[in-house]
Parts: sequence; C-alpha cells; structure tokens
Amino acid sequence: MKVTGVLEPFLPLCRRVLPGRLACLSLALLKSTALEAAILAGHLLLYPTGLTPERHAPAQPAQRADTALLPVRTAPPVVLLHGFIDNRSVFVLLRRTLAQHGGQRVESLNYSPLTCDIRTAAGLLGRHIEEICQRTGSRRVDIVGHSLGGLIARYYVQRLGGDHRVRTLVTLGTPHSGTRVAPLADAHPIVRQMRPGSEVIEELTRPAPGCRTRFVSFWSDLDSLMEPVETARIDHPDLMATNVQVTGIGHLALAVHPAVATGIRQALDEVHTEERIADGLTVA
Repeated sequence: MKVTGVLEPFLPLCRRVLPGRLACLSLALLKSTALEAAILAGHLLLYPTGLTPERHAPAQPAQRADTALLPVRTAPPVVLLHGFIDNRSVFVLLRRTLAQHGGQRVESLNYSPLTCDIRTAAGLLGRHIEEICQRTGSRRVDIVGHSLGGLIARYYVQRLGGDHRVRTLVTLGTPHSGTRVAPLADAHPIVRQMRPGSEVIEELTRPAPGCRTRFVSFWSDLDSLMEPVETARIDHPDLMATNVQVTGIGHLALAVHPAVATGIRQALDEVHTEERIADGLTVA
C-alpha cells in the first residue's frame, strides 16, 4: 500500500543534491516526519476528549416472539484499542470512517495509563468483550489495535482463549516480535514487556493450534517506533495472518491515514463476504 505525498515539487532539487535512492528516501522521511508532527499536534488537542469512557447507546428492545422476521446476518461490532499512554481519541477519524461505511457497530475502549502488565490488560479486554457481546447480542467481535493495543488484543486471542470471541484482529504498528526503540523507556514495566525476548513476546511465539481468529497486520517502512520495522509483521506458523506493508507514513499516521482506513475496511469486508458465501447467503 503506497501513500502518495505532497512534496513531489521538491523531488528534482533533492535528486540534484543527493544520490537517487537516498534522495527518494530523504524525501519520504521528510514527508513522514512532517505528517507525524501535524498528527501529533492535532492529537494533543483531541486527547482530553478521550479521557472519559465512551457512552454506549441503549440496547434495543427485545423483538416480540410472535413477530416473524427473515434471517439477517450482520457483521460483528468493531472494537478499537489504543496504544501506550494514549486513549480512544486517536481513533476519531478511523471510527468515523468505519461507522460511515455501515454494517458494523464501532466502539472504542480505554485502558488505564497506569497499566503495567500486558497480561492483566488482556484479561480486562476479555471482560469488556464479553460485556459488548452480551449488550449487542453478537457472538463475536472484530478488533483494531494500534501499537500496544494490538499486542494486548493478540495476547487475549492467543493466550486467553479469546479466539472464540474475536473474528478478525487488525493490528497497526504493533511490535509483535518486540521493539528495541527508546531503551531509556525501560523503566516502565510494560515497555520492558514489549522488548524482544521478553516473557510476553516469548509466550506469543508458542504454538497456537486451532486458533480461529484471522490476523491482519499493517506495518510501515517508516515507523520510527518499530525497531526493526519488520517487527510489526506477524510471523507465526499457527496463525492465519496477512501482513500489509504501508509505504511512506509513520507510527501515528497508521491510526488516522485514509489509505490505511480503506485497507482496514477491505480486510473486514473480505472476511464477512467469505462467511456469507460459506453460509450459502447471497452476496450483492
């Protein structure tokens, strides 16, 4: 997935000053850095709006037993899970895109910024998922997790039996194999759990036979928080995983860029279409 930019007028100048490949890389890095700075500024303004838990719409009244209805198959709810030291405000644009697309209910979850253990956060996510399924009447959900949120969701799916509840897990810039960036941040225990070779990362390499969840991981060649960048890929022999490379954007942009949002919609739609075909339903 290639993301086009707005700095193309400067490309001839860069090519004269720098060698060809280096010029293209420098231009892409410049564009990515500028975009990350703009997104960070906007996100800081929106951050306070995401501090409180999301309000849920009241449940629909139960259908009368004597009312005959044709069977209807709707897509499961989509749950958005943010990254480290963040909140649900990071998904303002993605949530709007998914909601406007139609067919799926979208909910954003906050976990505490004081969370110090991925396993504990995954258990809490599991309880949230059970509540969502009970409230919406859905047997399964889809999850989109950004950065640490994707790792928490994967732990829930792979290690806590969450694959019976999660149909599709989409991760955005998630350190599936651990990241070496910012070694000074190791003072925080949850950062240490995101390091290569940590107990949590090692648990996720263990066999997961029969895992029913489908995984789609979006990773960027310019993600400055993934070291190496390929750590945001899922490489596990037991998991049904698709890795999607995004070109030219950084870590924060993965949660807001329209090209990535389109890719997420397509990934969820493909799974839903396959299920409808498998169930013998007509696909328009």
